[in-house]
Amino acid sequence: MSYRKFDLEERLIDFGVLIIEASERLPKTAAGKHLADQLLRSGTAPALVYGEAQAAESKKDFVHKMKIAHKELRETSINLRMLWKANMLTDELLLSEARQLVAIFQKSIDTAKGGET
Repeated sequence: MSYRKFDLEERLIDFGVLIIEASERLPKTAAGKHLADQLLRSGTAPALVYGEAQAAESKKDFVHKMKIAHKELRETSINLRMLWKANMLTDELLLSEARQLVAIFQKSIDTAKGGET
């Protein structure tokens, strides 16, 4: 996946589609179903929340929504790592994309807040 700087929304949509596809491929065991359901929720949420952030009513509202998307991405990244370690997922590119998106959102939040912690 190669994206220009301003294609974050499209990148999040593509990530969500990859998450949908990955969740469909997980085993139909109790663990597979549980993690697939959670992965589907957390992995598709960032694109939707980012869309809300783009229509934020204030800087504070924008930062708040970006933090929500960041939390969902972190949850997704951890879920993917668990699936990887349990040999239920082998898509290294999906893991890498999740990590990159977490980093992008952290940087965006820091920038929007003016570097304050």
